[in-house]
Amino acid sequence: MPAVFVVIWSTGFIVAKYGMPYAPPLTFLAIRYFLSIVCFLVWIILARAAWPTSRAQWGHLAVTGVLMHAAYLGGVWVAVKAGMGSGLTALIVGLQPVLTALWVSWVSSGGDQAANKVTGRQWAGLALGLGGLLLVVSRKFGTGQEVTALTLACTVFALCSITAGTLYQKRFMKPTDVRTANVIQLAAAFVVTLPLALFETEAINWHPHMLGAMAWSVLVLTLGGSSLLYLLIQRGAATAVTSLLYLVPPTTALMAWALFGESITMTTIIGTAVTALGVSLVVRAAKPPPAA
Repeated sequence: MPAVFVVIWSTGFIVAKYGMPYAPPLTFLAIRYFLSIVCFLVWIILARAAWPTSRAQWGHLAVTGVLMHAAYLGGVWVAVKAGMGSGLTALIVGLQPVLTALWVSWVSSGGDQAANKVTGRQWAGLALGLGGLLLVVSRKFGTGQEVTALTLACTVFALCSITAGTLYQKRFMKPTDVRTANVIQLAAAFVVTLPLALFETEAINWHPHMLGAMAWSVLVLTLGGSSLLYLLIQRGAATAVTSLLYLVPPTTALMAWALFGESITMTTIIGTAVTALGVSLVVRAAKPPPAA
């Protein structure tokens, strides 16, 4: 499941490369959310999936939907549309494992959540992962990206949103059918995104690349990637799950090489290896304590 998630999540920047020139970002996302809801509803009806039974659970799902869909994706897509390069965007959003680890370490310092406390080995893994990530995206710097107050604010906003959404879901969400959970999350994201999209003046160009990007966003990124992220957060520790996002920029670089002919340098290869080593240190299960 983690390997499939990393591959799917890494296609996000590939989709942006295809679709962003033909549509304003928030309008694209609003359409994506609506179509994803329709697909999930068909799946739910056919499978007779169960809906959450408590109002509190519906509310928690709505909050995570706004944070992890509307705010995170909205921030990233607006930043890329406004001119920030994919490498720098990936680097800033890639700081999420560090923020998550800092928060988990802080809240568990009193001993109440010792099971989730970040260990020294995991801190070393986080540092290695960040170092590898810097190596991978370093070749992207100085290639014409525009860093403005708007793009930087949008990307930092996206980083804080997905970090908060991950921690919120891990803290408050009870096990729920992933299909009905996604519908509630996407509906909340759609309600927030649609009014903002109405302010965009750029017209949609229904180019084949645009249609392909939309189809992939709905069927693979949302139905597949978002569902896997929901399941991973539900089943794993927050620090271990978010550390997987360190692997996204290296995987995206490999995809860009295969699809667009972008060069792969020795620095990229070394950075990918260092990142993978760091993630392995974070997600590796701790040894059980010796028997009394």
